[in-house]
Amino acid sequence: MDIKELLLVMKKLRTPETGCPWDLKQNFSTIVPYTIEEAYEVAEAIDNNDMDELKLELGDLLFQVVFYSRLAEEENYFTFGDVVEGIVEKMIRRHPHVFADTVYENDKAFSLAWEQSKKDEQKLKGTEHTSVLDGMTKALPALKSTQKIQAKVAKVGFDWKQTEPVYEKVQEEIDEVKEAEERRCQKDIEDEIGDLLFSVVNLSRHLNVDAEEALRKASLKFEGRFRQLESECKSQQVEIDSKSEEELIELWEKVKQKNA
Repeated sequence: MDIKELLLVMKKLRTPETGCPWDLKQNFSTIVPYTIEEAYEVAEAIDNNDMDELKLELGDLLFQVVFYSRLAEEENYFTFGDVVEGIVEKMIRRHPHVFADTVYENDKAFSLAWEQSKKDEQKLKGTEHTSVLDGMTKALPALKSTQKIQAKVAKVGFDWKQTEPVYEKVQEEIDEVKEAEERRCQKDIEDEIGDLLFSVVNLSRHLNVDAEEALRKASLKFEGRFRQLESECKSQQVEIDSKSEEELIELWEKVKQKNA
């Protein structure tokens, strides 16, 4: 089926008098949460290796792009065709080794050229950056944003060359959290927890691990194990909150060994 069919559906949904009341009430800001949710649902379908679900979720995500484009067209900002044209031009411009005769010696040379291409685009738009941290997306999840900030400053040499001092920094921040807890100062505790998380993200980056993805997977693993723990309690015909801390720890270890 052609994309024109989806554009027509969107147009009808937004047609005054005959369209959908809910869709007619929406604006750029109100549909942002749905866009973010759809992107995460795409990621979940990929995690589950569920291609049928992925097909559906990609459709939902595509609908978000069409929705924004329709809103923009109604305000005479741009059209869906403009969006497509823009991304096609950008991808061709940033891949001269594919669409032209440019040859890069290695990945580093390609990465440098990619960054230069973005700088050239900023100059054309009149938004040339004055800091390596300019252009950061404010709406990114905190872990991902932190890792991007660290990666950007590392490119100009503000970084440890080895992992050992990174480990030391993590331990230093743990000690400072403990000290803040002993002082019973909630503001200091919050500050030190933030510093600890920042240092753990830095360790993740040094070990080539995506902190956001690692935490997401850890949460999913915890959820799966906790559900098994609940099942164990049900099989024993006892309520989970009736068990002591020691019993729960013992049961948790049992579940972990099952999944080892």
